[in-house]
Amino acid sequence: MDLNVELNEKEHKYFARIDGAEAVAAYEEDGDTLTFTHTHVPEALRGRKIGEELVRQAVADARRRGRDVAASCPFVVRYLERHPEATA
Repeated sequence: MDLNVELNEKEHKYFARIDGAEAVAAYEEDGDTLTFTHTHVPEALRGRKIGEELVRQAVADARRRGRDVAASCPFVVRYLERHPEATA
């Protein structure tokens, strides 16, 4: 999927705009750790794997920037369980 995921550090979120709607992966910062706290994909966009791609790109970007990744959001927790290589 070709999803343009952007980072808004001021609002502590990764996001993508699709068809006029915004999908979001919000996080909190604690030192070098980003803890993903909430993921939201508007109902009109669900079923297209947008949430999974958003989280994949967000985690990859955090890791590229030298950040540790954690999750309290159940969606992100499940993603990390299915993709342990994402936090390696």
